[in-house]
Amino acid sequence: MQIEKIELDKGSAMGLSFHMQTAPLLVIKADKGFVMCGYLDMETADSLGDVAVKVKGVNTFDDVLKAHVVGATQSAINLGIKMGMTGKEALELMF
Repeated sequence: MQIEKIELDKGSAMGLSFHMQTAPLLVIKADKGFVMCGYLDMETADSLGDVAVKVKGVNTFDDVLKAHVVGATQSAINLGIKMGMTGKEALELMF
C-alpha cells in the first residue's frame, strides 16, 4: 500500500494506492470528495451523497490527475464537476 500527499493549487490531497490482483485501486481524496479509479461503484457513492468522480485506465496518481472524468455523482455535478474534465480539475473543485 502506498499513501502520498499530493499538492494541488488549492490544497493538499491524500492519495491511496493498493495493489490488487491485476490492477491498483487508486483514490485521491480532497476536502469535499474524491477521485477514484474504475473500482468505484457510482451507484453506492451517489446513494451515500458523496462527492465522487470516476476515472479509468489509470495505474498511478499522475494518471488519475491527467485522466478524464467518466462518471460523477450528483453531489459532484452540483459542485461544478463535468464529464471530460481532468481528475486534477475535479479535485481542485473539491477544496
